[in-house]
Amino acid sequence: MDSPFVVKFNLVAFSLGPIEVHWYGLMYLGGFLGGWALGEYRRRKGRLPVNSDRFGDLMFYAMMGVVIGGRVGYMLFYTAIDWIWTDPLALFRVWTGGMSFHGGLLGVLVAGLWWSKRNGVKFFDTVDFVAPLVPLGLGLGRLGNFINGELWGKPTDLPIGMIFPNAPDALPRHPNPLYEFALEGVVMFTVLWIFSMKPRRRYAVSGLFALLYGIFRFTIEFVRVPDAQLGYLAFGWVTMGQILSLPLIAVGILLLAMSRRAPYAPVAQPAATTN
Repeated sequence: MDSPFVVKFNLVAFSLGPIEVHWYGLMYLGGFLGGWALGEYRRRKGRLPVNSDRFGDLMFYAMMGVVIGGRVGYMLFYTAIDWIWTDPLALFRVWTGGMSFHGGLLGVLVAGLWWSKRNGVKFFDTVDFVAPLVPLGLGLGRLGNFINGELWGKPTDLPIGMIFPNAPDALPRHPNPLYEFALEGVVMFTVLWIFSMKPRRRYAVSGLFALLYGIFRFTIEFVRVPDAQLGYLAFGWVTMGQILSLPLIAVGILLLAMSRRAPYAPVAQPAATTN
C-alpha cells in the first residue's frame, strides 16, 4: 500500500530581493483578478448597467470588504472577545493568520450596499451580479489553505487520507481544504455561472449562492477539526462553522422563495466598449 501523501510545500512562491511572496497571498490575488475579469465580461454582456469605471469601484470596495470583514469576522467569531479591551491591536496583526469567510461575506455585502446606493442600482441586483464571481476566490483560497498545511480534517482510513505535519499527530487525515476547493470552488462556480448565464429573477442567484455554500460548509464541517481555541460548541459535534452556516441556508431558502414573485433584473444593452 502506498504511503499517504504528506502535505508539505514551500510556502514561498518566489522572492523579490528581501520580499518573499507566499502562495497564499497569490491565491487571494488570483481570486480578485479572476473575479474582476469575469465580472467585466458579465458587465460587457449587459448584466450590470454601469460603465467600467464604476464597475472597478465595485470590485475595489468588494476587495476591501473581503479583507476587512474577513479579519474582523475571525476576531469576533473565532477568538476570545476580550482582545477588544486587552489587546485591540491584535485586529491588525494579519500576518498571524485568521480570516473568516462569513465575516468576509458580511464585508462584501456592506461594500455592495454602499456602492449600490451611490450608483442608483438595486442592492440585490448588485449581489446577484457578484455572487457567481465569489466561488473563484473561495476555491483559490482553499488551495492556499492546503499549501499552508492547515484546516486539516479528522483522521481517516480512506485512501484519500493525507498527513498534515502541523497536525497534533502523524495520522492520515481528511484533506478538508481540497473538499472545500471542490465544493465551494469548482461545483459552486460551475452551478452559479451556468445558472446566471440567462437573466434570472431578482434574489435567485444570491439565494442559490447562500443555500449552496451553507449546505456545503455545514456538511464539510463533519470531517473538519474545529479551531483549537473553540472546539465543539454543542452535542460534541457542532462547530462554529456550522452555526454560522445555518443562517445562510435559511436566507438562501427565503431568497429563492422571494425570487418567484420578483421581477427580472434589468439587463442593459451589451457593449464591447463602455467608459
